[in-house]
Order: sequence, then structure tokens, then C-alpha cells
Amino acid sequence: MLLGAIADDLTGATDLALMLVRGGMRTIQVIGVPVSGDAEKLSEYDAVVVALKSRTIAADEAIRQTLASADVLREAGAHQLFFKYCSTFDSTDKGNIGPVSEALLDFLKVPLTLACPAFPANGRSVYQ
Repeated sequence: MLLGAIADDLTGATDLALMLVRGGMRTIQVIGVPVSGDAEKLSEYDAVVVALKSRTIAADEAIRQTLASADVLREAGAHQLFFKYCSTFDSTDKGNIGPVSEALLDFLKVPLTLACPAFPANGRSVYQ
């Protein structure tokens, strides 16, 4: 598997999966945290997109679901992980994007990531 993606909502996951398919990748979308026993089946795809409903839940639960998903994606052989978060940043006052991103950085043992809250195909871009 080339890409394991974790999305914080179903709509974003579906948008991403559609773009990957249109780009020629053999892609599957799963709803909810995948189970470890599915790792072998998931490894047959170029990309796996996990659709969570973690935008509006408590940050600790969003982190738990995201890391559990990341663990299965890595077990399935994902070479790269991608966190697809809501590009409008308006789900909650505090939001889960920062805490989940930091947890993924720790999980992957990497010092930084790029955050780019844009989706030009849907008219969302970064300004200034």
C-alpha cells in the first residue's frame, strides 16, 4: 500500500477516495477504525482511506480512533500516512486538528508536518 489516509469525516474521506481513484490508484474506503485482522486485505490496495467521525468528538477519543487506524494502516504496509482534516476548521471552538496531528507526529516519530487547509477543487484555498 502506498498511501494510508485517515479522514475526520465521511464527506472528506469520500472526496479524497474519489480523487485517488480518478488519479489511477486502486483505492478502498472503510468506515470507522479498521480492525487488525483486515490488514492483509487492505494491503492489496494502492490507497486505503479511513472515514472517521472524529471532527466533533472529544479530542482524546479522536486521538484514540486516529492512532488505532494509523496502527492498522502501518500493519497493512502503508508507506505514507495522510491526515485529511476539515479544510474549513470550523467544527468546534477548540477543534481536534492540533491534538490529533501532534499525536500522529509522536506515533510516526517525526518532528514536523505540513498543514495546508485547502481543497481547491471545492473552492477552498489558503489566502495570505
